[in-house]
Amino acid sequence: MKKLIFATGNEGKMKEIRMILGDLDYEILSMKEAGIDVDIVEDGKTFEENAIIKATEISKIAGCIVLADDSGLEVDAMDKMPGIYSARYLGEDTPYSIKNQTIIDNLAGLPDEKRTARFVCAIAAAFPDGSVVTKRGTIEGIIGYEERGENGFGYDPIFFVPEYGKTTAELSPEEKNAISHRGKALEMIKEVL
Repeated sequence: MKKLIFATGNEGKMKEIRMILGDLDYEILSMKEAGIDVDIVEDGKTFEENAIIKATEISKIAGCIVLADDSGLEVDAMDKMPGIYSARYLGEDTPYSIKNQTIIDNLAGLPDEKRTARFVCAIAAAFPDGSVVTKRGTIEGIIGYEERGENGFGYDPIFFVPEYGKTTAELSPEEKNAISHRGKALEMIKEVL
């Protein structure tokens, strides 16, 4: 079985990735499982640039196909923040309960139509020959008024999907993977692989 590394240490992400890519003929490893421990400076200006930086650096070290994503939440009323800074918003060690409440507070008094937001996920696939392919997936929604749901991670409890009447943290893992930004981007990358 061929080896594929997904450049993340996020266990929640790895669970989603394995569910979506599980039918491929690859052994899917996290960086930790592959024994790779490096800090990569993500100084790109877009989700795609950051994903490419991670994927190519790890591919040089590992010598195999490496996938990396950069994803985040864009809140229209906050000038698309936190955007590429989603993980570092208010500080990397700040709990998401505080990040989520801050976003809710920033939108206080705004009606649903002004609470529009999207999750964006850019995935880069870096190949041993140096070639790179990127794909982008998005999901549109609105910022809720409170945290709801136990599934998911990060901003999922405040990201409300009107068609489902639920936050992404209230969707089952199967429902979420079918409509999520990461699910869409991974399905496109799957075709490349």
